[in-house]
Amino acid sequence: MDREVQFIGQSSAFLDAVERASRAAPMRRPVLVIGERGTGKELIAERLHRLSTRWQEPLVTMNCAALPETLIEAELFGHEAGAFTGATRARTGRFEEAHGGTLFLDELGTLSMGAQERLLRAVEYGEVARIGANKPITVDVRIVAATNENLPKLAEEGRFRPDLLDRLSFEVITLPPLRVREGDIAVLADYYARRMAAELGWPSWPGFAPHVAEQMEKYAWPGNVRELRNVVERAVYRWDDPGRPIGHIQFDPFESPWRPAALMTAPAKAADGGAPVAPATAAASGDLDGVSDLRGAVDAHERAILEHHLGRNRYNQRQTAKALGLTYDQLRHCLRKHGLLERGDAA
Repeated sequence: MDREVQFIGQSSAFLDAVERASRAAPMRRPVLVIGERGTGKELIAERLHRLSTRWQEPLVTMNCAALPETLIEAELFGHEAGAFTGATRARTGRFEEAHGGTLFLDELGTLSMGAQERLLRAVEYGEVARIGANKPITVDVRIVAATNENLPKLAEEGRFRPDLLDRLSFEVITLPPLRVREGDIAVLADYYARRMAAELGWPSWPGFAPHVAEQMEKYAWPGNVRELRNVVERAVYRWDDPGRPIGHIQFDPFESPWRPAALMTAPAKAADGGAPVAPATAAASGDLDGVSDLRGAVDAHERAILEHHLGRNRYNQRQTAKALGLTYDQLRHCLRKHGLLERGDAA
């Protein structure tokens, strides 16, 4: 994890999780980090290491889901030459590499039962044995593990060792998903957008158009911060008018009228199990909660559609009219009706 560490957010749910990590950092005990994909589990692991007394020692990372089951134990504990077919020379494992420092085990819930048994011994006694070795090696390693699985449920089902869970759960830090981090979407979007604008050499950051900011607030962000960063950076890089606020954002990068049939799937479910999230449709849905009459609802919906397609067509009125199946004069009338002519002044 040799990269810049950024903790960006102001919501109490997020700050509470960061504060808990800061308090746990000086301890030598194991820590479990729980969270959905893209919530920043690796960043918390790095914080636990950097704020500990081990900060000058190695921080070794292993993604337990990235290796086949037959290789996980050799990767964790190492092996001697000739221990199995292909082992032409001895190799140190991740535990030995992390001696004196921290071992971060990502996707912990994917470990096989055999690897869990050996991991339990390493955590309990501080000893590891290379595959094919006769004597164990003493190691001083602090374990930080992360998962998006429900480990207590896996333990009840017999798919995760309860005794290992007990040893690893001295402290459990659960990271909140982005959809519940009140106020953080705008902060994060602005941060990543400014960085991308600077990377592109823009003279200044024009911000997001109001309807785009509203779309981002309403989206469920199943991929959390990682997804938000991709969406925002893609919107900035595709925008070709640095002097005008970003007027269009695409949540699904695969969205296309020419998408192959094999990629046509049902709209993604919201991360909280709610209604399906269809960004392309939601972008034009508008906020109708405060509308009490049919005329007002129709006007709000019509305005949202106009704003969406204006942004998508870079405020080119002729392209927007074509996309909406209107004549140029009909579009101008609609824009005037909703006070959007100043936003759609490009013919």
